[in-house]
Amino acid sequence: MDAVAKDMDDLAAMIASSADFRHFISSPVTSADDQVKGIMALAKKAKLNKLTINYLGLVAKNRRLFALAGMVKAFHAKLAEHRGEVRAHVTAPKKLTETQLKAVAAELKKATGSDVILDVTVNPDLLGGLVIQVGSRMVDNSIRTKLQRLELAMKGVA
Repeated sequence: MDAVAKDMDDLAAMIASSADFRHFISSPVTSADDQVKGIMALAKKAKLNKLTINYLGLVAKNRRLFALAGMVKAFHAKLAEHRGEVRAHVTAPKKLTETQLKAVAAELKKATGSDVILDVTVNPDLLGGLVIQVGSRMVDNSIRTKLQRLELAMKGVA
């Protein structure tokens, strides 16, 4: 499971970083045979696990590469559920230090009662604070949102 999870992380990184790869997996013009050949060559070059390579071949053969990003997310969700973990999406105005990440994970573990895996993204527009989403629950404690609330309150008074 760990080897396949690493492969899925690698695939997610490839999808996120390469516009050419995104175009290749989503293009309806590319034939199924070409998609199979291309994804197999890429998987072997990336030294992915044999199980992952076989899976990608089947997905390409069935013309479902366009859904690969969603499949990666679904795999991670099922793996986290199997391990008793919760995935939290954290948006911060700047890159968080290891100490800050550990503190956020510890607080979320207290709140959820489960081990927490953090997916951190950086959005400088937040100005400060964090936006944390765990499942369907979201806590937006960013300065941007606080300023928007203050602006709405000021308009209501006037």
